[in-house]
Amino acid sequence: MCGRYVAVHTPQQLAEEFGVDRVVVDAPVEPDYNVAPTKPVLGVMAREPRERPGARQRQLRVLHWGLVPSWAKDPSIGSRLINARIETAADKPSFRQAFAKRRCILPASGYYEWDKPPAREKGGAARKQPYFIHRADGAPLAMAGLYELWRDPERTRDDPEAWHWTCVVLTTQATDEVGRIHDRAPLIVPAEGYDAWLAPEPGDADDLRAMLVPATLGMQVDPVSTEVNNVRNNGPDLIRPVPGDHEEPRELR
Repeated sequence: MCGRYVAVHTPQQLAEEFGVDRVVVDAPVEPDYNVAPTKPVLGVMAREPRERPGARQRQLRVLHWGLVPSWAKDPSIGSRLINARIETAADKPSFRQAFAKRRCILPASGYYEWDKPPAREKGGAARKQPYFIHRADGAPLAMAGLYELWRDPERTRDDPEAWHWTCVVLTTQATDEVGRIHDRAPLIVPAEGYDAWLAPEPGDADDLRAMLVPATLGMQVDPVSTEVNNVRNNGPDLIRPVPGDHEEPRELR
């Protein structure tokens, strides 16, 4: 699964990286080294601008991590819908509509996973080791996601506060040939697939699934401090490789 990630690129950097036509970000977005469910995140999507019906515009918007289906009665369901399995997302009621026409890219600087190494001594307790998985060149990962709009029934439709923009990260079976950290991993949209993935109309589900790649291939994996375990902790120290008796950074192929 993907339960935490890092997002430190500015809206301006992401707009350039992903060919964004319009940035819809009203407030400053601070670098976040410990993105957790329900937090605001940036997402890239293709939308039809009101002033140009029928046109397609690539936008960068603020979403909240944890998808709330349009039919949900209570938005709190979003805290439980942070990941969607690519194998079933096109058919699951919670994600089906979004998979058909509200696909997005969730830019990340990398993500965290935890594994549980064997106890070092007989009877000793094993502890989970966090890892930061990222591109060695520092470029953003184009994580595949879905987004949804949920309207607060207590507000009128023309009230900007009535609409909640939420998202979910798509995951797949991990393909770490060096040594699996976790059995699931986020999916990445390759650059040549941006247009097809973001297209705001249904596409062939098999073709869409086939274009995505696991966010393990070609990545660097750094063991990092357990400080990341606490969502209150933030800052660049969280992604600094830890010294000592942990395994050295390695690359997944």
